[in-house]
Amino acid sequence: MTTSDGLEAPQSMQQYLALFSARALDGIVSAIEDLSREELHARASERSNSIGWEAWHVFRSADNLLHFVFYREQPLWLVHGLDEAWGLPRVEQGTGMAPEVAHALVFPEPSALAGYGRDVRSAVVARIEAMSDADLQARTLVRPWGEVTRQEAIGQVLIAHGNGHLGQISTARELLGRNGVGI
Repeated sequence: MTTSDGLEAPQSMQQYLALFSARALDGIVSAIEDLSREELHARASERSNSIGWEAWHVFRSADNLLHFVFYREQPLWLVHGLDEAWGLPRVEQGTGMAPEVAHALVFPEPSALAGYGRDVRSAVVARIEAMSDADLQARTLVRPWGEVTRQEAIGQVLIAHGNGHLGQISTARELLGRNGVGI
């Protein structure tokens, strides 16, 4: 059996979570890679964060969750030294960031940020697929949601939260006169 996009239908919870995490991350990569640097910094309103912030936030959240929160390993962000290379926060990934700080962040070329997103996607999807049922049921502290299972954290942080930000990116693209992302 295949999905509507021609992929093999998930047979396990790991495959299901990996598929929908990949779709969220792939959608964000696709939504930013064709933008100009100016468009990446566009905001839908005075209160909104930039398209770049929305993408960076989801990539950083996924990277932190699967590497640091679950396994206490350095996220790709630090392994690749992107904080220093791009002059962005070392540890912070945007949750609870003051609007004036978020609005002042300057992101790299869209292709570079999309490249980080691709790297995150490859790493986190592989980790999700390799998890055992016991791994998925392990409980861990995830701020701001509290102690949850890894399965719940993936569903919330990567899938639900990621797609919410993808919707914000899609709206901002439409306001720029670009096609939305078809979500």
